[in-house]
Amino acid sequence: MRVKTALRLRSQPACLSCHAFASVFIEVESQHTLQPTIDRIYHIKSHLKNSPIIYHNQQGASTLLLALFAVAVLVTAIVAITLGHKLGYQRGYYALQTETKQAAINNEQATNELKDLRISNKVLTNQVETAKQELAIGLANLDELRSNQQALKVESQQVSQLNELYAKIIAEQGGMELQVLGAKIEPLPENAFEYGFDVGMLSEDGAAKNLKVTLTLQNKESFVEVPLDSAYYAIEGIVRIRGRFVMPTGFKPLQVKLNLEADDQEVEQLYDWTLGDMVDSMPLSILDLPEVDQSPIQP
Repeated sequence: MRVKTALRLRSQPACLSCHAFASVFIEVESQHTLQPTIDRIYHIKSHLKNSPIIYHNQQGASTLLLALFAVAVLVTAIVAITLGHKLGYQRGYYALQTETKQAAINNEQATNELKDLRISNKVLTNQVETAKQELAIGLANLDELRSNQQALKVESQQVSQLNELYAKIIAEQGGMELQVLGAKIEPLPENAFEYGFDVGMLSEDGAAKNLKVTLTLQNKESFVEVPLDSAYYAIEGIVRIRGRFVMPTGFKPLQVKLNLEADDQEVEQLYDWTLGDMVDSMPLSILDLPEVDQSPIQP
């Protein structure tokens, strides 16, 4: 009985140990069963990690991506550069074309201006040559005029000297009576007329005498006295009476009467109104007329 009990007592630890051993065995078995799987997974990971082919494939993929990125950047840069170059070229081309056209226009304008300057220079040169010729002619004419003036001055002095001699001779012979040497009346524009009388007188003593002049226009019914520029003159030889007057409106003279008084001598001279000839090429206005002609009147 004791043995049986001992056996039973022994059997119980044995069973516990068996259970423990079974448990350990299960654990060990589980570890042995799972460990190869874990080791295999770790081995695969290590193999994958340490495999040069896959590593190189990954590295090649990265390099390829980098290469593709670099190529994309390069292509983009090339396109940008090409586009910028094209746009710059076009702008430069158009700008150069515009500048070329403007330069051509400026060149044409400069050419035309140069032609004009040449023409102007030629004209000015001709004008200078003409002016030189005219100056030479003017100087020659001036010299000739001076020479003629000197000759006229000498001739005038000679004539004056001769007149003085004649006057002296005439005075010694009793003098020259008061008389009209020449007369004229000529028509002018604006119903105006120009008169001229040459009167001569020389007293016995050869001195100058006062001369009073009266000019009258007459018709059948009335007369008009002409206002003279000067009614009194100093006569010593020859006096030239000159002037102009305007005919009164509606008055038509038939005769002209000239009265002269000097040194107790009186002369009355009548002239027909037709005295004198018509003036050719008469101007339109009396203001355009030259001064009164002082040249001697031909009898």
